[in-house]
This record gives sequence, structure tokens and C-alpha cells, in this order.
Amino acid sequence: MSLARGALRREQARSPRMRRLPLRVASSLSVLASLIGLCLLWQIAAQAWPSRALPTPLAVWQALLREAASGDLFFHLGMTLGRVTAAFVLAMLIGSVVGVLLGMNRKADRFFDTWVVLFINIPALVVIVLAYIWFGLNEVAAIGAVAVNKIPNVVVTMREGARALDPRYGEMATVYRLSFLERIRHVVIPQLQPYFAASSRSGVALIWKIVLVVELLGRPNGVGFQIHLYFQLFDVAAILAYTLAFVAIMLLVELLLVQPFERYSTRWRGKPA
Repeated sequence: MSLARGALRREQARSPRMRRLPLRVASSLSVLASLIGLCLLWQIAAQAWPSRALPTPLAVWQALLREAASGDLFFHLGMTLGRVTAAFVLAMLIGSVVGVLLGMNRKADRFFDTWVVLFINIPALVVIVLAYIWFGLNEVAAIGAVAVNKIPNVVVTMREGARALDPRYGEMATVYRLSFLERIRHVVIPQLQPYFAASSRSGVALIWKIVLVVELLGRPNGVGFQIHLYFQLFDVAAILAYTLAFVAIMLLVELLLVQPFERYSTRWRGKPA
């Protein structure tokens, strides 16, 4: 009897995982079917309007293979990805610290709130142009301009997270006489994780687009530079090849890094009280 109960428990424990597996397979098949449908629609449109301005998916694929075979694709993708990473880390570090400080200090928040609103509404193109004029056409100006465009958004998100901190956990930390670092690690950071994850997710989507503009305006390499080059040559296939290649990389970053981190940071919300 006990053996039968044990087998039943093991079967019940496996059943949720077995149910999740078909759902994941169905989701993957749905994504694949959607991409195939998009390519078919693209192919039909390219055949209905034969022009250099709208190459077929095969022509874009051939351009992608050509750039990959020459090594240019991987070099320029690496340069752009490096700038995206540097600007992302810089923006998240500065924006998170400033946002938390403003959220926990009302006087400072009232004083600097106008600054935050001002920087949020300054166009990214203006910041990039001014950075190049003031600091020259170099990597520091490029990465700094991208980070400056993202920092205010991080500040706003993290400020809201700091405002939402539960004071009861602070009182508990006082009762147990936690040190400052222990308070940050065990009280503040766990509550801010969902806001940090949300800010990271939006940051990745925004930063890489601004990096392309930075490269187009003032860098001698990167995906943005290559898009500008092939724009001058009116090679739409190569433009789409570089664009889709970098979009694929950012989708992988989203699926393999950002989404798992977001699920990890909000895992406690799905647990019963």
C-alpha cells in the first residue's frame, strides 16, 4: 500500500512538468509558424513589387552569408554589442543608485524631480550631437551619450521601487539590528528586484537602438556604421542583413538573460502566502 502511495505521489509530482512540456512545444511551434508566415508574406510582397528597395528573403540571406564569410558581420556585431553592454551597465548602475536615493529622500526628490523630467524629454539625437561636439568623435562620447539617454528612465523606475518599499521590513531589520550592508542585501534589494528587472528589460530594447544612431553619426565601425555605408550604396539587402542579425542577437539576450532574470526576481509573487 505504501509503495502504491509513493508511486502516486511521484506521478503527481511529474504531471505538472509533463503538462508544461507540451505547452512549451506548442509555444515554440507557434513562434516558428509565425516567422514562416512573415517570410512568406515578405516573399509575396517582393515578387509583387520587384525592386532593389524590397529584396527577397533569399537575397537578404545571401547578403548575410557574404558578410559573415568575409568576417565583417561578426566584427561589426561585436563592436555594437560591446557599446550596448558598456552603456547598459553604466546606465543601470548610475540610474539605480540615483533612483533609490531619490525614492528614499523626499526633499532630494522634490528638488531633482524637474531635472529628471528635463533629461527624459531631451531628444536622444540632441544628446548624441552635443556629446560629439563637446568630447569629440570617440568611444567615451558615444557610450556616454547612450547612457545619458537611458539614465533618467532607470531613475524613474527605481525611484518608484524605492517609494514602494515596505516599512515593516525596515522595522524588522531594526529589531534584529542588521548592519547597513545587511539591510541592503536582505531588505532593500529583494524588494527592488522586480523594478530592476523591468528597467533592465526596457533598457536593452532602448539602448541598442540609440547605439545604432551613435554609430551612424560618428563611429567608424558597428552595425549603425554599416547600415549608413550600405544606405549610400543603396544595398537594401545588406542593410536588412545587418539589421536582422543584430535583432536576432538582442532577441537571444532577451530570451536567455533578461526574461529568466525577470522570472527569478518575481518568483516569490507566485507562491501562496
